Amino acid sequence: MLSLTLDTSTSLPLVEQIVRGVREQIDDRLLRGGSRLPPIRQFATHYGVSRFTVVEAYERLVALGYLQSRRGSGFYVQSRDDSGPVRAAEPVPDRALDVAWVVRSGLDAPDEQLRASAGWLPPSWLPEDEIRRQLRAIAREENPRLTRYGNSMGYLPLREQICVRLAARGVAAQPEQVLLTQGASQALDLVARHLVRPGDAVLVDDPGYHAFFGNLRLQGARLIGVPRTAQGPDPEALERLAAEHKPRFFYTQSALHNPTGTDLSPAVAHRVLRCAEQHDFAILEDDVFGGFQPTPTVRLATLDQLARVIYVNSFSKTISADLRVGYVAANPALIAALRDLKLLTNNTSPEMNESVVHGMLIGGQYRRHCERLRERLDAARASTLRMLERTGCEVPYVPSAGVFLWVRKTGVEDAAPLVDAAAQAGILLAPGQTFRPQMQASPYFRINIAYGGDRRLERFLSQYAQG
Repeated sequence: MLSLTLDTSTSLPLVEQIVRGVREQIDDRLLRGGSRLPPIRQFATHYGVSRFTVVEAYERLVALGYLQSRRGSGFYVQSRDDSGPVRAAEPVPDRALDVAWVVRSGLDAPDEQLRASAGWLPPSWLPEDEIRRQLRAIAREENPRLTRYGNSMGYLPLREQICVRLAARGVAAQPEQVLLTQGASQALDLVARHLVRPGDAVLVDDPGYHAFFGNLRLQGARLIGVPRTAQGPDPEALERLAAEHKPRFFYTQSALHNPTGTDLSPAVAHRVLRCAEQHDFAILEDDVFGGFQPTPTVRLATLDQLARVIYVNSFSKTISADLRVGYVAANPALIAALRDLKLLTNNTSPEMNESVVHGMLIGGQYRRHCERLRERLDAARASTLRMLERTGCEVPYVPSAGVFLWVRKTGVEDAAPLVDAAAQAGILLAPGQTFRPQMQASPYFRINIAYGGDRRLERFLSQYAQG
């Protein structure tokens, strides 16, 4: 029978306490192979923790090979040979509230559901007609790009154009320092696969980009949250955590941070780089929302010139998520290693898609499209902020640009029940827990301002206030 002692007064996260306690009982044969662990809700109630904490602990134990998830049945102790180590078990996603659930719900939801927390713009906001025009132009060319594999590094003209764009932000890069990928997701995955070994500490923004947190967990990383402030990551906390945990790298977003919308200040940027040099860790800078910024703020890649910083960007948010065109820029040696990893895991990236993006960049259509998007987002932001004020919601940071607002309902200490109620009303909201490295409880939820004008959202938030 499972028996744990959890201590909320220590600095050790509850998730880590649960994982250690269950592992010890399995290693000591107090829990035998095939034993069923308490259901998530029952465990949470018994030990006075959130369901998110239990989900995260169970999933870590699955990834470590201590538990097995059986769809529709629960979590069981993984059988093993007494003479050898625990056999690795393939994680099976069997949970109601986790990172994959948030991503999956947004992608697979019926069209009639309101994706109020979506990480992307509505299709009607994106340049579908221009994509069609570019595809027709490519099809008219006598060019084997329609049927052949692309270059291992990606379409050279696009890499050259990316170098021009990086130079405009003060980053001097050559084409051999740019690797094209299938969206920023593949770029981040390649970096994680290359740098992370099971047990490595990785510092991340808290809150931060939830989907990559899930990827890092799959690599076996120990996620250490660095509190996010209005000026970027808390530099004092970063320095303390770097000294304590010796991280492999720090993952952060300098501009239009997801989910808070905050930007990195120059003073904090210098302290982040100084800390990375002192404690010898890399910085993974994710700039996928930078295209929505009319006047670029400071980027770590600009100050560092890709010596220690690994810079990731994408055209998925501004042009098309389906084209899957992103890139990673870094020092040449790292790019060469990532290129080989790209080939071994996914072969080359689609050159035709890369050609579409290149055509929009050199023809000026991309620049004009982004200008229109910024104007439209400015109007949507102002309207959504007024709606949130009417419905009794608070926004601690009001970004000057971008897509997201980090919102809490006045008087609500845990957004999970609000998110559950919204789902019952056909409105998909992403709870603050999923954006935290240990899925700690949070009063916040994320809103995409492009969907903030939908009357269903205002009605729900108003009615929830009455409850």
